[in-house]
Amino acid sequence: MTKIFESIEEAIGDIPDGSTLVVGGFGLSGIPENLIMSLRNKGSKDLSIVSNNCGIDGCGLGLLLENKQISKMTASYVGENKLFEAQFLNGEIEVELVSQGTLAEKIRAGGAGIPAFYTATGVGTPIAEGKEHKDFNGRTYVMEESIVGDFALVKAWKADSYGNLVFRKASRNFNPLVATAGKITIVEVEEIVEIGELDPDEIHTPGIYVQRVVKGSSFERRIERLTVQSATGGSSK
Repeated sequence: MTKIFESIEEAIGDIPDGSTLVVGGFGLSGIPENLIMSLRNKGSKDLSIVSNNCGIDGCGLGLLLENKQISKMTASYVGENKLFEAQFLNGEIEVELVSQGTLAEKIRAGGAGIPAFYTATGVGTPIAEGKEHKDFNGRTYVMEESIVGDFALVKAWKADSYGNLVFRKASRNFNPLVATAGKITIVEVEEIVEIGELDPDEIHTPGIYVQRVVKGSSFERRIERLTVQSATGGSSK
């Protein structure tokens, strides 16, 4: 049975208010930009978003911030978005900061059906307050619960109608993890190929994790921070 949807709007049409969304990407690399834009236009509110970061002003998840659609953000880094900072300081959005490796493992564990795990990261810091601690081999660890979203939003390079995915270069960041961690995983791709065109050895995420695939209408190759070499050999921005 094909998992291909004809339009972005159809693919995200049943995302209700109050949903928890796990979103792929790192900075502006590999973000599901068409899905995010369509979700902004749809206007779903009170969303809990789990992603490495919250985009930048006017781009990526920053578009949902502008529309005040996010009520809680779980991320490892939020420093590039001034609007995010303002909403947090004004008490308009709840923020949970998670160490990047721990966040990746929370998503991976959720996709693997593991409800929780122990890590030494954060022990003795405010991050560990109120969480279960346990000693293993003379070292203290803190328990972290895994993450599973109502929906996962993913950007991939190629897919077939079974939902098998191939990611391209830096876009293969959080996306393969996120693809496993949604009750319903929605993937936007640049190219849809016929069954059998993808060599099994090049498939990064098998289609068993994917429920919906849609071809994106356009993709913007934005550079978050441009750094070039100056004439004297140093770097400038």
